[in-house]
Amino acid sequence: MEIIENPQRMQERANQLRAEDKTIGFVPTMGYLHEGHLSLMRRARGECQVSVLSIFVNPTQFGPREDLDRYPRDMEGDLQKAASEQVDLVYLPSARDMYPAGFRTYVTVEELSEKLCGASRPGHFRGVTTVVLKLFNLVKPHRAYFGEKDYQQLTIIRKMVEDLNLDLQIVGMPTVRESDGLAMSSRNAYLSAGERRSALSLSRALKRAGEMVAGGERSAALLREEIRRTIEEEPNTQIDYIAVSHPLTLKDLERIAGPALIALAVQVGSTRLIDNCIVEAHAQ
Repeated sequence: MEIIENPQRMQERANQLRAEDKTIGFVPTMGYLHEGHLSLMRRARGECQVSVLSIFVNPTQFGPREDLDRYPRDMEGDLQKAASEQVDLVYLPSARDMYPAGFRTYVTVEELSEKLCGASRPGHFRGVTTVVLKLFNLVKPHRAYFGEKDYQQLTIIRKMVEDLNLDLQIVGMPTVRESDGLAMSSRNAYLSAGERRSALSLSRALKRAGEMVAGGERSAALLREEIRRTIEEEPNTQIDYIAVSHPLTLKDLERIAGPALIALAVQVGSTRLIDNCIVEAHAQ
């Protein structure tokens, strides 16, 4: 497994691989890898001739009171997991290399970045799209793989690729969950045993909403109220948002008439968790 830290060297290696007509599959991460990340790596390795993983805790997507300094890190364990998944190349840039002195250029996908998580985390998605575009320019992938757990992020990156005519395919992969339903996240490591039990209310509430839609409920307001009730039954939960939205535009829906995104963000103890599902209203 090849490891590259220097951005110029990464770009040169990517150019070399492309000159050899090798298809490059890319999985960008912030590390502390879990099964969700590994599922992306397997897909990349299965579809492409060269699989590339990046590990970079991106400072520009963290707000001033967020968890950049305590974000979980385990480089040794991450590299072992990458090797076990037969990743071909791991890119490990430094913040100094990604954002050198005098850095002034940022990428913003308007409207989509201002909703849902963007409303309570201003500047977050500007940091995400900027670093992802930089990584795309360095790794030069043919396909890049992202999890649907971060549905808004996936939607924004797809829009960036479309709007800027980037020559690659974005592949979304289903959310990977623990056996009890909790969506896998590096931040789950923050949860105490009691908080983890409370965190199960997120997936339980989404499941209940899906059952309501399958049973004929179409009112977004009633779905949100049922989700709120389910989550607030648990201690240590503080809801940031519950949204019923169009899956492409992320605009709020009043009634479900086709596919819809149900997304939520909840503070469980000191840990902010997100989860989502897609529901669809079929003709009665």
